Order: sequence, then structure tokens, then C-alpha cells
Amino acid sequence: MDWNFATTLIGSQPYMNAEEALAKILDGRVSCPSWPQLPMRGYTESMYIQTGCHLPGLRIVDDKAIVDLEDYDPTDVYTAIVSDDIDYFEYPMDIFTGFYKMIEHDISDFKAIKGQITGPISEGLQIVDTTGRPVIYDEAYCEIIRKTINMSAKWQAKQLSMRNDNVILFFDEPSLSLLGSPFVSISDEQAKDWINDSLSEVDCYRAVHCCGNTNWALLLNTNIDILSIDAYKYGENLLMYPDELSEFLGKGGNIAWGIIPNTDEIVNETVWSLANRMDAILQKFEAKGIDRKMAARHSIITPQCGLGSLDVEHVDKVFNLMKGVSEEMKGRYGFK
Repeated sequence: MDWNFATTLIGSQPYMNAEEALAKILDGRVSCPSWPQLPMRGYTESMYIQTGCHLPGLRIVDDKAIVDLEDYDPTDVYTAIVSDDIDYFEYPMDIFTGFYKMIEHDISDFKAIKGQITGPISEGLQIVDTTGRPVIYDEAYCEIIRKTINMSAKWQAKQLSMRNDNVILFFDEPSLSLLGSPFVSISDEQAKDWINDSLSEVDCYRAVHCCGNTNWALLLNTNIDILSIDAYKYGENLLMYPDELSEFLGKGGNIAWGIIPNTDEIVNETVWSLANRMDAILQKFEAKGIDRKMAARHSIITPQCGLGSLDVEHVDKVFNLMKGVSEEMKGRYGFK
């Protein structure tokens, strides 16, 4: 599909009420709406608890996700995985308020519908054992995380595809920015394999979103359809990988450009300033031998990251800037 600067969101919104969030998300300013995550409602609606809701032995203690690796029973989840029973991974209504409220609406006419789930690296690093060590370092539980994410993603993609012909699913991976640091002992090859494991056979457009800087070549060489990047801060960092980027785009890959600030910096930006910033990145791509018009056709506009921590009074400005930048870029590149 040619995205031609379509717009979507990363996930979180700074509201307690799902319908309040959806009133903005579905009002026509976003061409590919995303169901709202509502962390303001409490820790159980955080991305990690939502994604981990079917993990065996998971407990919440003082707003921390903990598993006792000496005392959990994986039988039910393994049985569901082996039998390909994706309905076992149905989302609980009490912690997926935004998801269930959105699918009550008619969302069939939008260009696409976007969902989200936490990726295996970030999920595995966020959940800890009783000693405080991330469970990603336990081989057996790490596999359970990957398989559970994969099955949960399949369930979500199936539900959304019943409401719209085009579905995008973002695997949110903020912790990828820690790869290569002293804080994380995960090789690039492990990260690539684990991401691909979680993406496997998920029937929709599959994206990975990282809101920090990371080894973009690693992600460009996974099985993703869309790379989502904080372009406001790190857009030009992709220029370090021109060969991988050219190959990715050439085989139909797409880039979701997080060019709209999700912080107080938004008060200093305009449609014109952000469109110029976006266009400057694409011009530098062309200087590296990458077809700028092709890159534009495969571009999506988003905020830098979720809006969950943004002041509510700035939310409308994010939406307006996103719509305005999309329209300005469409005009500059001759898209309808």
C-alpha cells in the first residue's frame, strides 16, 4: 500500500475516559485511528500489564510486574499455543477499555486501523523475577513471553480485521534503545530472532516502534512492514544505514515518522516548521541515493511517541499539527 503521509498514533492518551479520547481520535483528523491505551486509569492499563495479562504467574506488586520463576504453571498457556487457540488470548475487558470502546464504533471507512502490543524485548525486560532480575534472561520464560505476544497479536489483528480491511499492529519496543549498553545483555542476533518470533504469521501490517535511538539496521533486517521512529529527534540517524534503508524501502517497507513532538516542545512548532523538518530528512535521503518520492509514498506521520504523559490542553495541537503536516507533505509531493 502507498501510505502517502497517512497519519496514525502510537497508543497512549492522557484521559481517564475512553470515549473522551475516541471523540478526538475518530473525528477525522487521524486517517488511521489507533485504539487508546489509558494509563491514567491505573497500572493495570499500562502497556506491559495489558500485553502480559495471559502470562503465567504474573503478579502486580507495588506497580511492578513480578513472576516467581520457581512457582508458576505454564500448562494452560502452552496448551493454547500448541493447539493454536488464539481465543485463549482474548483481551480482558476491564484492562482494555480503549480497545473495546473503539470497536463499538463503525471504523470501516478509515484508511486503516492501528493496534499495539508490547514487543518481546521491552516486555521481557520490564517483568522481573523475585530477585528483581528481568525474566528475559530466563530461557523458558522468555520463550513463553515471545509465544504469548505472538498469539495475543494474532487475536488482536483478527478482531481489528473484522472491522476494517487494513490493520496495522505496532510492536512497541522502547527498550531497544538499551541494546549495546552495559545495562542489557542481549545480542543483536537474539533481538532480531525474538522480534521475528513475535511477528510470525500475524496477519496484518506489522511494525516495530522505538522511541529512542537504536541499531536501526537490526530492525530494518527483521520481518517488519513498517519501521516507526522518533523522527523529531532521530530521523537523520537512519542516514547511517543507507544500504539497509534502500533495500527495506525497495521491497515495500514503510517508515512511520514520529515528527510531531509529544512534549512541551510542541508549543514552539508549526505545520510549516515540522513539514520543513520532515522534508529536510527526505532530501538528505536522496543525497544518499534513496529515491525521495518512493520514500514519501511509503511514509506515515505520527507523534514521537504516545501522548499519555502530555498535558491534555496540548492534545488538540498534536492532532492538528499531525493533520496539517500530512496535508502539507501531500501537497509538496503531489499526493491526493
